[in-house]
Amino acid sequence: MKIFERRLWQLVPVLLLIGDSPTALAGSAAAPIDETLYRAHIARLASDEFGGRKPGTEGEKLTLDYLEAQFRQLGLKPGNGASFRQEVPMVEITAASDAALEFTTGETTAQLKFRDDMVIWTKRVKAAESLADSPLVFVGHGVTAPEYDWDDYAGLDMKGKTAVILINDPGFATRDASLFRGKAMTYYGRWTYKFEEAARRGAAGALIIHQSEPASYGWDTVVNSWSTPQLDHASSDGNTGRVAIEGWITESQARSLFAANGTTLDDAISRANKRGFRAEPLETTANARLRNAIRRTSSSNIAAVLPGTKRADEYLVYMAHWDHLGRLPDCSGDCIMNGAVDNATGTSGLLALANAFMKSKSRPERSVVFLAVTLEESGLLGSAYYVDNPLFPLANTVAAFNMDAMYFGGPTRDVTVVNIGASELESYLAIAARAQGRELQPEPTPERGIFFRSDHFNFARRGVPALYIKSGVDDREKGIEWRQKYYADFTAQKYHKPGDEYSPEADLRGGVQDLELLYAVGAKLAAEDSWPNWSADSEFRAARDRSRAGR
Repeated sequence: MKIFERRLWQLVPVLLLIGDSPTALAGSAAAPIDETLYRAHIARLASDEFGGRKPGTEGEKLTLDYLEAQFRQLGLKPGNGASFRQEVPMVEITAASDAALEFTTGETTAQLKFRDDMVIWTKRVKAAESLADSPLVFVGHGVTAPEYDWDDYAGLDMKGKTAVILINDPGFATRDASLFRGKAMTYYGRWTYKFEEAARRGAAGALIIHQSEPASYGWDTVVNSWSTPQLDHASSDGNTGRVAIEGWITESQARSLFAANGTTLDDAISRANKRGFRAEPLETTANARLRNAIRRTSSSNIAAVLPGTKRADEYLVYMAHWDHLGRLPDCSGDCIMNGAVDNATGTSGLLALANAFMKSKSRPERSVVFLAVTLEESGLLGSAYYVDNPLFPLANTVAAFNMDAMYFGGPTRDVTVVNIGASELESYLAIAARAQGRELQPEPTPERGIFFRSDHFNFARRGVPALYIKSGVDDREKGIEWRQKYYADFTAQKYHKPGDEYSPEADLRGGVQDLELLYAVGAKLAAEDSWPNWSADSEFRAARDRSRAGR
C-alpha cells in the first residue's frame, strides 16, 4: 500500500466523526468567494506600480499599506495589539557584480563567470568575504540522516574546506523506494538544508551543483533568485554561524571540475547514490571574493483577526506570503518580476477569504487569523519569525491553511494535496471537495519537495497541523494534458521571471474553487471544538502532542 493510501485509511475514523455527507461541511460555508474582488486584488498587487513587491523597496510600502487598508475596511481587528504589523528585523546584503570564483587543479585555474557559470553570496554581515585555497570535497548529497542510516559527512573534518553538493536526495536520484522516500523529496533534498548542514559541519564554503530535473527549475531561476540583493534575519552575531561562501555552479562547470579530477560527474553521482558512500576530497582548491553593500532594515508580517464568539482563544490561521523578487538587476526592457501567480493570487485569496468570513451571516466560534507573511522568497523568513514570536499561541492554533501560487485556469475534478495523508485535516477537505464533485489526489511531482518550500512548513515543524493544496491536474474543460502542459510551461517560462504577470483575460475560476474549498474547511473547524492532529506516522506528530499535552 502506498504511503498516502495508508495515511488516508488512518483518517477514516475522523471522517466518520465529522459525517460523510458533503452538506456536513458545505452547509457551514454559505458565503461565496467574490471573484470580482479577488481579481481586483490580483490586478493591483501584481501591477507594475508595486514593482515586484520586494521587501526593502517602495513596492513593500505600497503592499503593506494596501493590505492594512483592506483589513481595516473589512472591520477586522489588528493582530498585534493595536497594530496590524509585526516587525521582522532583516539585513540586506548585495554582492557586487565583480564576485569571483576560481577552481585551481594543479597548474590549471578555471575562472567561473558570475551569473553565467556560478552565483555566490554570503549571509555573513560583512563588507567583504572570501575563500583562500579552500580544498574542495565532494560530499554527495550533503546529508546526515540517522533515521535513514545515511551520513555523507562521516569521518570528515570540514574546517577550511568547501563542500561540493548534489541537489535533492538519494531517493529521487535512484527512484529506489527503499532510499529515503523514493521519488518524493525529503527536507534533506532542499537547498536550505544543504547550506545548513555544511555550516553545522564547520565548512568554509558550500557549492550546490545545479541540475534542472532534481532542482525542479532552470539555471535562470537560480540567477534571478540569488544574484539580486539577499535578505536574511538580522541575527545578533552577524550570521557568523553560516559558511563564508554559499552558492551554486552550473552542471557544465561541475562536469569540467570532475573531469579535471579524473572522473565524471555521472560517475560521481552514481557513487554518491550508494549506501555507504564516503565523501571524496578533490585535487582542486577554490578561491572566492565578494564585496558587499549592507543595509539593515526591517520588513513586516501583516496580521488581522476575526475574534471568535465562544472560543476566542483558539485560532485558525489562513496565510499567504505577500513578497516577491522585485526587479532584475542590470536589465533593460521588462525587468519587473510582478509575481502575479507567485503570490499575488495567494495574498488576494487571503483578502477574499477575509471578506467571505466578514460577509457570512454566522460568525465563527473560534478566532480566525489572516496572516500575510514577508520574506518567503528569502527562505521562509517571515513565517519563521512568526513561529518564533507568535502573535497567537501555537499550542492553541487549531490549523494553518497556506495559499501560495494559486495557478490560473478553470475548475478541476481533483484537488492536489501536497504531502497527502499527513494530517486529519484532509478528512474535512475530502468532504468539502466531494461537495464540489472533486477528489483528493497526491501531488504529481513529489520530487520537487513543494511541502518544504512554503510558509506552512514552519508551522508544521512547530506541530501545527497545516494544509497546502493546489488546483489539481484534471481540468474539467481542457483535460489533463492541457493542465500538465500549463504547469510545465509556467515553471519553465514564468516562475521567478518577469513573465509571471496578470492579464484581464486570466481565468480565475480554479482559484476561486480552491478558495471556496478552504473556506468550507475553515468555517467547519471554526464552528466546532475538535482538534485535528497529524497522522500517526507524521514526523510532525510528536511536536503537536508535546504542545497540546495537558490541555
